[in-house]
Amino acid sequence: MVLGQPARDRRAERHRATRDQILEASWRLARSEGLAGISLRDLAQAVGMRPPSLYSYFDSKNAIYDAMFKQGYEAMSGRDAIFNPAAGADIFKARVRAFLEFCTEDPARYQLLFQRTLPGFTPSEESYALAVRMLERAYGALAGSGVTTPAHQDIYTAFTSGLADQQIANDPGGDRWLRLVDEACDMFLAHVNQATPHNSDQKGTNDDGYHRPSDHTSGASRSDEARCH
Repeated sequence: MVLGQPARDRRAERHRATRDQILEASWRLARSEGLAGISLRDLAQAVGMRPPSLYSYFDSKNAIYDAMFKQGYEAMSGRDAIFNPAAGADIFKARVRAFLEFCTEDPARYQLLFQRTLPGFTPSEESYALAVRMLERAYGALAGSGVTTPAHQDIYTAFTSGLADQQIANDPGGDRWLRLVDEACDMFLAHVNQATPHNSDQKGTNDDGYHRPSDHTSGASRSDEARCH
């Protein structure tokens, strides 16, 4: 050991490495069998251990999903083009394309982050807080294009999620709906630019699907849309 350097905790390092292996195997199974198709038996076999041993690394199957949920938003946080705050129609379209690329390149991840695919699964407060931060970054970027009201933010999440849904469901690996980005963006921006003042009074809707008993949303205020970017 070198003086002045903290001792390595090799046991903790091995534990983290095994957790990472389990999550990698979980993603592989999700992509081949579907999110709901992940079984602890298959997962344990994929990483070379017995099913009960998985509980040494994750408290439950939902804890695995929660770690995947967090990883998904961490991946999204590195896509700077999604959060480019610059103004202009071209930047806006590039922002939408970047988001749709993120969605369509990994349908399993898209379903976990933005759809209510797993009954009974609710992300932890820590993981959901990351989703809320991504939503706030996205809304901050949209402000550069004049998209600031709750109603316009809701329309934005609706049309971008709609394009992603259609592309994944009806033309996986293709570009049928991705080719519509420019036209859809032009229509949306025209609506925003022509909006009347009373639009700003409209309230945003709850489109989350992850409900907490306290306020029937997945977080305070408008954080309920975090799963719709």
